[in-house]
Amino acid sequence: MTIDTSKSTAILLIHCPDQQGLLALVTEFINTNNGNILYLDQHVDREEKLFYMRVEWDLANFNIPKNKIADYFATLIGQKNQMTFELHFSEEKPRMAIFVSKMSHCLFDLLARYTSGEWNVEIPVIISNHPDMADVARRFDIEYHVFPVTKDNKEELEAQEIALMEKHKIDFIVLARYMQIISDEFITHFPNRIINIHHSFLPAFVGAKPYHAAYKRGVKIIGATSHYVTTELDAGPIIKQEVAHVSHKDMVDDLIAKGRDLEKIVLSKAVNKHIERKILVYNNRTVVFS
Repeated sequence: MTIDTSKSTAILLIHCPDQQGLLALVTEFINTNNGNILYLDQHVDREEKLFYMRVEWDLANFNIPKNKIADYFATLIGQKNQMTFELHFSEEKPRMAIFVSKMSHCLFDLLARYTSGEWNVEIPVIISNHPDMADVARRFDIEYHVFPVTKDNKEELEAQEIALMEKHKIDFIVLARYMQIISDEFITHFPNRIINIHHSFLPAFVGAKPYHAAYKRGVKIIGATSHYVTTELDAGPIIKQEVAHVSHKDMVDDLIAKGRDLEKIVLSKAVNKHIERKILVYNNRTVVFS
Protein backbone atom coordinates (compact mmCIF):
# COMPACT_ATOMS: atom_id res chain seq x y z
CA MET A 1 0.00 0.00 0.00
CA THR A 2 1.26 3.49 -0.87
CA ILE A 3 0.87 6.08 1.87
CA ASP A 4 0.42 9.75 0.97
CA THR A 5 3.57 11.27 2.48
CA SER A 6 2.07 14.77 2.31
CA LYS A 7 -0.25 13.81 5.17
CA SER A 8 0.83 13.83 8.79
CA THR A 9 0.32 10.29 10.03
CA ALA A 10 0.89 8.34 13.22
CA ILE A 11 2.41 4.86 13.15
CA LEU A 12 1.79 2.44 16.01
CA LEU A 13 3.77 -0.80 16.40
CA ILE A 14 2.48 -3.21 19.04
CA HIS A 15 3.26 -6.63 20.49
CA CYS A 16 1.65 -8.27 23.51
CA PRO A 17 0.16 -11.54 24.77
CA ASP A 18 -2.62 -12.58 22.41
CA GLN A 19 -6.24 -12.41 23.50
CA GLN A 20 -9.62 -11.87 21.91
CA GLY A 21 -10.57 -8.36 20.84
CA LEU A 22 -7.16 -6.66 20.60
CA LEU A 23 -7.61 -5.59 16.99
CA ALA A 24 -10.99 -4.07 17.80
CA LEU A 25 -9.60 -2.22 20.82
CA VAL A 26 -6.88 -0.50 18.79
CA THR A 27 -9.07 0.39 15.82
CA GLU A 28 -11.84 1.65 18.11
CA PHE A 29 -9.32 3.94 19.85
CA ILE A 30 -8.41 5.45 16.48
CA ASN A 31 -11.93 5.63 15.07
CA THR A 32 -13.47 7.06 18.24
CA ASN A 33 -10.95 9.90 18.14
CA ASN A 34 -11.69 10.68 14.49
CA GLY A 35 -8.61 9.08 12.96
CA ASN A 36 -8.68 7.74 9.40
CA ILE A 37 -6.83 4.41 9.19
CA LEU A 38 -4.55 4.25 6.13
CA TYR A 39 -2.70 0.97 6.81
CA LEU A 40 -3.33 -1.99 9.10
CA ASP A 41 -1.51 -5.31 9.35
CA GLN A 42 -1.45 -7.82 12.18
CA HIS A 43 -0.04 -11.25 12.95
CA VAL A 44 -0.65 -13.83 15.68
CA ASP A 45 2.17 -16.20 16.65
CA ARG A 46 0.08 -19.18 17.73
CA GLU A 47 3.02 -21.06 19.20
CA GLU A 48 4.18 -18.19 21.41
CA LYS A 49 0.63 -16.80 21.81
CA LEU A 50 1.74 -13.31 20.86
CA PHE A 51 -0.10 -10.58 18.97
CA TYR A 52 1.73 -8.21 16.61
CA MET A 53 0.25 -5.19 14.88
CA ARG A 54 1.18 -2.16 12.79
CA VAL A 55 -1.39 0.55 12.16
CA GLU A 56 -1.01 3.96 10.53
CA TRP A 57 -3.63 6.71 10.51
CA ASP A 58 -4.16 10.25 9.28
CA LEU A 59 -3.82 12.90 12.00
CA ALA A 60 -5.58 15.70 10.11
CA ASN A 61 -8.75 15.52 12.22
CA PHE A 62 -7.52 13.42 15.13
CA ASN A 63 -8.90 14.60 18.47
CA ILE A 64 -5.83 13.85 20.63
CA PRO A 65 -2.77 16.15 20.32
CA LYS A 66 0.32 14.40 18.98
CA ASN A 67 2.25 14.84 22.21
CA LYS A 68 -0.54 13.16 24.17
CA ILE A 69 -1.31 10.16 21.97
CA ALA A 70 1.21 7.82 23.62
CA ASP A 71 -0.03 8.67 27.13
CA TYR A 72 -3.69 8.24 26.17
CA PHE A 73 -3.04 4.94 24.41
CA ALA A 74 -0.96 3.56 27.29
CA THR A 75 -3.56 4.53 29.89
CA LEU A 76 -6.66 3.41 27.99
CA ILE A 77 -5.37 0.27 26.26
CA GLY A 78 -1.66 -0.49 26.50
CA GLN A 79 -1.15 -1.06 30.22
CA LYS A 80 -4.31 -3.11 30.65
CA ASN A 81 -3.25 -5.50 27.89
CA GLN A 82 0.49 -5.74 28.65
CA MET A 83 1.32 -4.02 25.36
CA THR A 84 4.81 -3.02 24.35
CA PHE A 85 4.40 -0.31 21.74
CA GLU A 86 6.25 2.31 19.70
CA LEU A 87 4.65 5.46 18.33
CA HIS A 88 6.16 7.27 15.36
CA PHE A 89 5.10 10.17 13.15
CA SER A 90 5.56 10.29 9.38
CA GLU A 91 7.14 13.74 9.29
CA GLU A 92 9.96 12.62 11.60
CA LYS A 93 12.78 11.63 9.24
CA PRO A 94 15.08 8.95 10.70
CA ARG A 95 18.75 9.90 10.67
CA MET A 96 20.97 7.18 9.26
CA ALA A 97 24.75 6.74 9.34
CA ILE A 98 26.56 4.49 6.88
CA PHE A 99 29.65 2.49 7.83
CA VAL A 100 31.74 1.23 4.89
CA SER A 101 35.20 -0.18 4.18
CA LYS A 102 36.62 -0.56 0.64
CA MET A 103 33.75 -2.16 -1.31
CA SER A 104 31.45 0.43 -2.86
CA HIS A 105 28.52 -1.52 -4.36
CA CYS A 106 26.19 -1.30 -1.36
CA LEU A 107 27.21 2.27 -0.58
CA PHE A 108 26.41 3.52 -4.09
CA ASP A 109 23.04 1.77 -4.07
CA LEU A 110 22.06 3.30 -0.72
CA LEU A 111 23.14 6.78 -1.77
CA ALA A 112 21.36 6.54 -5.13
CA ARG A 113 18.07 5.69 -3.39
CA TYR A 114 18.66 8.48 -0.87
CA THR A 115 19.43 11.23 -3.40
CA SER A 116 16.57 10.19 -5.69
CA GLY A 117 14.12 10.85 -2.86
CA GLU A 118 13.07 7.22 -2.68
CA TRP A 119 13.52 7.16 1.10
CA ASN A 120 12.21 9.45 3.84
CA VAL A 121 15.57 9.57 5.61
CA GLU A 122 18.56 11.82 6.29
CA ILE A 123 22.18 10.64 5.88
CA PRO A 124 24.41 13.22 7.57
CA VAL A 125 27.58 11.13 7.89
CA ILE A 126 29.56 8.21 6.46
CA ILE A 127 32.12 6.39 8.62
CA SER A 128 34.96 4.21 7.35
CA ASN A 129 38.09 2.46 8.52
CA HIS A 130 39.73 3.40 5.19
CA PRO A 131 39.97 6.64 3.15
CA ASP A 132 38.91 4.92 -0.10
CA MET A 133 35.28 6.09 -0.18
CA ALA A 134 36.00 9.76 0.63
CA ASP A 135 35.46 10.85 -2.98
CA VAL A 136 32.09 9.10 -3.04
CA ALA A 137 30.95 10.94 0.08
CA ARG A 138 32.20 14.22 -1.37
CA ARG A 139 30.27 13.58 -4.59
CA PHE A 140 27.06 13.21 -2.57
CA ASP A 141 27.95 16.11 -0.25
CA ILE A 142 27.98 13.96 2.89
CA GLU A 143 30.40 14.30 5.79
CA TYR A 144 33.07 11.54 5.78
CA HIS A 145 35.19 10.39 8.72
CA VAL A 146 37.98 7.83 8.80
CA PHE A 147 38.57 5.80 11.95
CA PRO A 148 41.41 3.33 11.23
CA VAL A 149 40.23 0.77 13.76
CA THR A 150 42.68 -1.91 14.89
CA LYS A 151 42.66 -4.41 17.72
CA ASP A 152 44.76 -2.04 19.82
CA ASN A 153 42.74 1.17 19.35
CA LYS A 154 39.20 -0.24 18.89
CA GLU A 155 37.88 0.90 22.28
CA GLU A 156 39.19 4.45 21.89
CA LEU A 157 38.04 4.93 18.28
CA GLU A 158 34.64 3.38 18.84
CA ALA A 159 34.09 5.84 21.68
CA GLN A 160 34.82 8.63 19.19
CA GLU A 161 32.40 7.08 16.68
CA ILE A 162 29.66 6.90 19.31
CA ALA A 163 30.26 10.56 20.18
CA LEU A 164 29.96 11.43 16.48
CA MET A 165 26.69 9.48 16.25
CA GLU A 166 25.35 11.43 19.22
CA LYS A 167 26.48 14.73 17.68
CA HIS A 168 24.54 13.97 14.50
CA LYS A 169 21.55 12.55 16.42
CA ILE A 170 21.81 9.27 14.50
CA ASP A 171 18.79 6.97 14.84
CA PHE A 172 20.22 3.90 13.14
CA ILE A 173 23.35 2.63 11.39
CA VAL A 174 23.78 0.65 8.17
CA LEU A 175 26.88 -1.48 7.68
CA ALA A 176 27.40 -1.31 3.90
CA ARG A 177 30.06 -4.03 3.76
CA TYR A 178 31.91 -2.62 6.74
CA MET A 179 34.65 -5.18 7.31
CA GLN A 180 35.07 -4.75 11.04
CA ILE A 181 33.59 -6.63 13.98
CA ILE A 182 31.78 -4.09 16.15
CA SER A 183 32.27 -4.40 19.90
CA ASP A 184 29.53 -5.38 22.33
CA GLU A 185 29.85 -1.96 23.96
CA PHE A 186 29.10 -0.20 20.66
CA ILE A 187 26.14 -2.48 19.89
CA THR A 188 24.49 -1.77 23.25
CA HIS A 189 24.16 1.90 22.23
CA PHE A 190 22.05 0.94 19.19
CA PRO A 191 19.88 -2.10 20.04
CA ASN A 192 18.09 -3.36 16.91
CA ARG A 193 19.31 -0.21 15.17
CA ILE A 194 22.38 -1.53 13.33
CA ILE A 195 21.63 -3.25 10.01
CA ASN A 196 24.22 -5.56 8.45
CA ILE A 197 24.49 -7.41 5.13
CA HIS A 198 26.44 -10.57 4.34
CA HIS A 199 26.41 -13.48 1.96
CA SER A 200 24.17 -16.38 2.93
CA PHE A 201 26.93 -18.99 2.89
CA LEU A 202 27.40 -18.54 6.63
CA PRO A 203 28.20 -20.63 8.57
CA ALA A 204 29.13 -23.15 5.84
CA PHE A 205 31.72 -20.99 4.06
CA VAL A 206 33.41 -18.63 6.46
CA GLY A 207 36.52 -16.55 6.00
CA ALA A 208 37.72 -13.95 3.53
CA LYS A 209 36.90 -15.88 0.31
CA PRO A 210 33.48 -17.50 0.74
CA TYR A 211 32.71 -17.42 -3.00
CA HIS A 212 35.90 -19.29 -3.80
CA ALA A 213 35.04 -21.95 -1.23
CA ALA A 214 31.46 -22.17 -2.51
CA TYR A 215 32.70 -22.51 -6.10
CA LYS A 216 34.88 -25.46 -5.12
CA ARG A 217 31.85 -27.16 -3.56
CA GLY A 218 29.77 -26.60 -6.69
CA VAL A 219 26.91 -24.77 -4.99
CA LYS A 220 23.67 -24.33 -6.92
CA ILE A 221 22.28 -21.30 -5.07
CA ILE A 222 23.86 -18.22 -3.57
CA GLY A 223 22.21 -15.61 -1.40
CA ALA A 224 22.38 -12.62 0.88
CA THR A 225 21.05 -11.96 4.37
CA SER A 226 20.35 -8.64 6.09
CA HIS A 227 19.89 -8.62 9.84
CA TYR A 228 20.11 -6.49 12.93
CA VAL A 229 23.48 -6.69 14.66
CA THR A 230 23.64 -8.29 18.11
CA THR A 231 26.51 -9.25 20.34
CA GLU A 232 26.45 -12.75 18.83
CA LEU A 233 28.30 -12.46 15.53
CA ASP A 234 26.04 -12.70 12.43
CA ALA A 235 23.23 -14.18 14.53
CA GLY A 236 20.93 -11.20 14.95
CA PRO A 237 17.25 -11.02 13.93
CA ILE A 238 16.94 -11.55 10.17
CA ILE A 239 15.12 -8.83 8.23
CA LYS A 240 15.45 -9.91 4.60
CA GLN A 241 16.95 -12.74 2.53
CA GLU A 242 17.14 -13.46 -1.19
CA VAL A 243 18.71 -16.24 -3.28
CA ALA A 244 19.83 -16.66 -6.89
CA HIS A 245 20.39 -19.89 -8.80
CA VAL A 246 23.82 -20.63 -10.21
CA SER A 247 25.24 -23.53 -12.20
CA HIS A 248 28.45 -25.27 -13.16
CA LYS A 249 28.87 -22.63 -15.87
CA ASP A 250 29.37 -19.86 -13.31
CA MET A 251 32.97 -19.10 -12.40
CA VAL A 252 34.12 -17.42 -9.18
CA ASP A 253 33.81 -13.94 -10.73
CA ASP A 254 30.23 -14.74 -11.76
CA LEU A 255 29.35 -15.82 -8.23
CA ILE A 256 30.88 -12.65 -6.79
CA ALA A 257 28.99 -10.42 -9.27
CA LYS A 258 25.67 -12.14 -8.63
CA GLY A 259 26.31 -12.10 -4.90
CA ARG A 260 27.02 -8.38 -4.87
CA ASP A 261 23.81 -7.67 -6.78
CA LEU A 262 21.88 -9.65 -4.17
CA GLU A 263 23.65 -7.83 -1.34
CA LYS A 264 22.60 -4.44 -2.73
CA ILE A 265 18.99 -5.48 -3.20
CA VAL A 266 18.62 -7.24 0.15
CA LEU A 267 20.30 -4.47 2.15
CA SER A 268 18.18 -1.76 0.51
CA LYS A 269 14.97 -3.70 1.13
CA ALA A 270 15.89 -4.15 4.79
CA VAL A 271 16.76 -0.47 5.19
CA ASN A 272 13.50 0.53 3.53
CA LYS A 273 11.47 -1.60 5.95
CA HIS A 274 13.30 -0.02 8.89
CA ILE A 275 12.71 3.51 7.58
CA GLU A 276 9.00 2.76 7.11
CA ARG A 277 8.80 1.38 10.68
CA LYS A 278 7.55 -1.97 9.45
CA ILE A 279 9.72 -4.22 11.61
CA LEU A 280 9.02 -5.61 15.07
CA VAL A 281 11.72 -7.57 16.92
CA TYR A 282 10.95 -10.12 19.60
CA ASN A 283 13.11 -12.99 20.94
CA ASN A 284 15.74 -12.55 18.19
CA ARG A 285 13.12 -12.88 15.44
CA THR A 286 11.45 -10.25 13.30
CA VAL A 287 7.92 -9.64 12.17
CA VAL A 288 8.26 -7.70 8.89
CA PHE A 289 4.99 -6.15 7.82
CA SER A 290 4.04 -5.86 4.16
